[in-house]
Amino acid sequence: MQIAEPLLIAIEELSKLPSIGKKTAQRLALHLLKSNNEDVDSLVNAIKDLKTKIHFCSKCFNLATEELCEVCKSSKRDHSLICVVEEASDVIAIEKTHEFNGVYHVLGGVLSPLTGIGPDSLKIKDLLKRFEDEEIKEILLALNPDTEGETTTLYLAKLIKPLGIKITRIARGLPIGGDLEFADEATIGRAVLGRISL
Repeated sequence: MQIAEPLLIAIEELSKLPSIGKKTAQRLALHLLKSNNEDVDSLVNAIKDLKTKIHFCSKCFNLATEELCEVCKSSKRDHSLICVVEEASDVIAIEKTHEFNGVYHVLGGVLSPLTGIGPDSLKIKDLLKRFEDEEIKEILLALNPDTEGETTTLYLAKLIKPLGIKITRIARGLPIGGDLEFADEATIGRAVLGRISL
């Protein structure tokens, strides 16, 4: 069966999105085709606004609609506590917990020598500049527990320790509802090493 070119182009473009295969892209395109014009226009405008109205915060590099993001502008946040994360999506994940009341610094990635990402490719200098401009008491390193995340954590700890600022990292170990029997050795090992007093 011959597919109409506009539908084919829509499927092709939608399949470029993360986690969207050809079949899902086809379902989405057909859904949009059946939708009323107002709904499609709303989606198109939302995507345009995403590209034109959102940029990076000048201080922490989180997503923002103004020069500073909502977190950096807030007087209710603890500005002496900075949580360092890899990407803006990590800020969203932490904010959903409602457990962190400090501010953030988004590195824009992690160190990865094999792919050519070194310290100058990340927002590390901007983080160090914040120590000069702000009164920072603690840095919470919240990077992924993979090889690159661990490398970046160690690198940052080495840079920050001489400044006399407290450095912490997010806890690692068993998830709530997890089962010891099915956890891998590395996860159990981290849980034992990261044990806390009751």
